[in-house]
Amino acid sequence: KSVRQENLYHHSMKKILTTILLLGAFAALHAQEMLSDSLETMVISATRSAQSRTAIAQQVQLLSQQTIQRVNAQTTADLLQNTGGVFIQRSQQGGGSPILRGFEASRVLLVVDGIRMNNAIYRSGHLQNVITVDNNALSKAEILFGPASTVYGSDALGGAICFYTKDPTFSKGKKELNVNINGFARAGTVNKERSYSGSIVLGGHRLASITTLSSNRFGDLRMGRREGAGPLFGLRNQYVERINGQDSLVTNSNPHVQKFSGYTQFNLLEKIVFKQNNNITHTFNFQWANSSNIPRYDRLTDPDGSGLRFAEWFYGPQKRAMLAYQLGVKEFKWFNNGIRAIISAQNIAESRISRRFGREFQRHQVEQVAVIGFTTFGEHTNGRNAIRVGLDAQHNIVQSTAFDRSVATGAEIAGATRYPDGGSNMSDLSGFATFTQNRGKFILNEGLRLGYASLSGRFEDKSFYPFPFEEIRQSSPVAAANLGVVWIPKEPWRLAVNAASGFRMPNIDDMGKVFDSQPGSLIVPNPDIEPEQTFNTEVNAIFQPHKRFRWEGVVWNTAFRNAIVTDNFRFNGQDSITYDGTLSRVLANQNKRKANIFGITTGINWNISPTLAVSGNASITQGIILQKEGNTPLDHIPPFYGRIGVRYERKKFDAEISSIFNGKKPIGQYALNGEDNEQYAPANGTTNWATYNIRASYRIFTALSLQVGVENILDTNYRVFASGINAPGRNFYITLRVE
Repeated sequence: KSVRQENLYHHSMKKILTTILLLGAFAALHAQEMLSDSLETMVISATRSAQSRTAIAQQVQLLSQQTIQRVNAQTTADLLQNTGGVFIQRSQQGGGSPILRGFEASRVLLVVDGIRMNNAIYRSGHLQNVITVDNNALSKAEILFGPASTVYGSDALGGAICFYTKDPTFSKGKKELNVNINGFARAGTVNKERSYSGSIVLGGHRLASITTLSSNRFGDLRMGRREGAGPLFGLRNQYVERINGQDSLVTNSNPHVQKFSGYTQFNLLEKIVFKQNNNITHTFNFQWANSSNIPRYDRLTDPDGSGLRFAEWFYGPQKRAMLAYQLGVKEFKWFNNGIRAIISAQNIAESRISRRFGREFQRHQVEQVAVIGFTTFGEHTNGRNAIRVGLDAQHNIVQSTAFDRSVATGAEIAGATRYPDGGSNMSDLSGFATFTQNRGKFILNEGLRLGYASLSGRFEDKSFYPFPFEEIRQSSPVAAANLGVVWIPKEPWRLAVNAASGFRMPNIDDMGKVFDSQPGSLIVPNPDIEPEQTFNTEVNAIFQPHKRFRWEGVVWNTAFRNAIVTDNFRFNGQDSITYDGTLSRVLANQNKRKANIFGITTGINWNISPTLAVSGNASITQGIILQKEGNTPLDHIPPFYGRIGVRYERKKFDAEISSIFNGKKPIGQYALNGEDNEQYAPANGTTNWATYNIRASYRIFTALSLQVGVENILDTNYRVFASGINAPGRNFYITLRVE
């Protein structure tokens, strides 16, 4: 049976690829001039100021509002995955951890409307925080590949993902009021999705606002039923239910449904802009994201003898509130191209609730993070040259609490906190400057950042962990720089060479975390760790013979130094202690690793005709840990991956056939006992896989359109590298959109 299924699988793949090629060949016979995504498109994220892509040496990928709406993704993580340039890891359905150039989690910076999302407790493993950004409220996104610490500071080792929410529009007349209403309702079959989003824009002559509300409900996720390159994997054969006050193993009536993976999400954006005059604007920006409990699916499948280790393991509601004020001045004295200042306050709430099978008490660990930020910068232009200077200050306050609650009586007792129970603080202050010099065929990009960062934590209750210290402190100067050269010898070529350094200041999660990473292992605090550093070089070539075709290729290498890793440690002179009833070896985060990461990225955009376009990209990444006893694989390194698509567009109709694909990664190329989660992978490692997808949209009336699609048409069963949950099976979805 499996042989027949595999033959059918490959036969179907060939049919779809043949169809794509035939469509391309047919359209080539009718090729005409059609504008594509131009190199003159303005990019903000590279320098915090708008400039054309031509002048930027760093690799950047753009997602326009039209693309975001056309992709029609469930979450922002799905949106990023659909680019083909960002690899996404998931430990649960309510997850999505972006990987850029072999860096993930706290080593990739997330920015929304110019404000850092990364905070003091971003961990180095896998993060789901990107789903708190509402993709329905975005006007665009820009992805910077490679270190971006010169402009954005700590954490941007692998790059930065910069999100920009929609702005309201002003009316032209003084007595006019523009009212725009948009919304959609979407339903999907693979997880019984029900999503709704609506926004209203009120635009006066000087005052304008936009309000966006989004609600998502995702049920348990169904995996694919058909074997792909390997046998069926990850079936959910049993799960835990509490019956008559007892934990019981229950047989899953449909093992393809990943029980306890569903969740809900709610998002709000409120933005008010006051135009004082033609030179000065004031923007008030409020964002709120809240989720239900999000089950940690991978932990719920951990085996324990003939049963399961956990009866419960979930993240409590993940809440993110942001309030920001931005002053924009188009021209101010020497800063003839304007200044901008942003004051922001964020409040983040996270919690972890877990309970071992058969035990009475749930463990609750709750974190509250407050972040105060101030960023200001201005730009001076002189002919074709520009200089930008800025100041960036951030302060994090972390409060960690914990308790154990009886599921039988509701009684609570004190519990062990994840971070210092007396509170923690992290601060940094930096100044930065960037330069752009246009010298005809050469454009120079230069930048420098200098600053100082510190953090501290205090342990008050030592009944759980008798630490030999009451307070831990760490401080360090930080620096980053970049130098890039863009060479435009003659059309159709553009060549760029870029060198950049990045840094990541240790945060509270690195220095003060107490965590049982896996059975028999305990991570304890280490106050002696130092900042991580990267040194990146890349060569970028673009070939664009005309406006209808562009090819881009990037070769890059990153030296990763002073990397923080979790390794054997001693606590009170002992290498093992008893924790939670288990003898556990002692681990701690330490600067013990240096590694090299290198890769190649290539992509094309070809507008074959006014109605047909082909796009595709692919990336290869390799990473090794440099050791005296022999090099070993580095974790977070994805296999070969990419995307290809053919899009057809008419006045009212739009359709696309696409494929997202991944190569295999043998288990021997995993970083064992690291963050690659080999315990959740098939026995021989990640198999190669590809999904085939089709979507279409039709504008029924001026204000009403319909979007339909099928994802993973072949219903392929697969699990993405380093993930702890299987990917979705075949999904039929429909969206009704009002504009």
